[in-house]
Amino acid sequence: MHRRRRTALLISAATLVAAPLLSACGNQAHPGAAAVVGGDRIEVSTVQAQAAAVRTAQRDSKDSVQLISKSGQLNRAKLHGLIFDRILDKATADAGVTVSRGEIQQMRQSAAAQSGGEAQLRTVMLQQNWVAPGQIDAVLREQVQLSKLAQALGADLQQPAGQKIVSDALSSSSKSLHIDVNPRFGTWDNKQTQLADYKAPWIARAPKAAQEVDAGA
Repeated sequence: MHRRRRTALLISAATLVAAPLLSACGNQAHPGAAAVVGGDRIEVSTVQAQAAAVRTAQRDSKDSVQLISKSGQLNRAKLHGLIFDRILDKATADAGVTVSRGEIQQMRQSAAAQSGGEAQLRTVMLQQNWVAPGQIDAVLREQVQLSKLAQALGADLQQPAGQKIVSDALSSSSKSLHIDVNPRFGTWDNKQTQLADYKAPWIARAPKAAQEVDAGA
């Protein structure tokens, strides 16, 4: 039970989202773009490619029908993740935080051990988090970033005050990037650092995940 709980805590901020499947039509100001973040475009095709990788992995699973039926919100989940990645990159850069390939590999080894092996880690990430095998390292990189960002800010992620420090830093980075989301995907909430109608309270879970995984590594 404890191992399953810790594995569940690996859920990425990028995947704690819910929204309807959307079409690929761009907005009038940025045709073909799902969002513009810090002046850089996130193409609809990029969002679709990430979603397609998950669909391929789901179809290869013995639980394919169930997995696909429960992930109809996949496109927006992936867009949210792509936007949040850029916010986290900005926040960590501002704090002087860097992440090495070795740290990501160490995190993956720890996550696999906690999950019961590499195969089980891939299964859990696909089933619970809509993460394809090739996307796992990006999710774990976020966990390393969040943990190191908290350390740089002197924030204890096991305490509400520490979570607020990290949340405020991410919100500040979000505002500075002037995020413009294609209205077909919704609008961006800088304060919550998420698409405005998302329901998952990522800040209450993802930073804790980073803290617990870091402590167990």
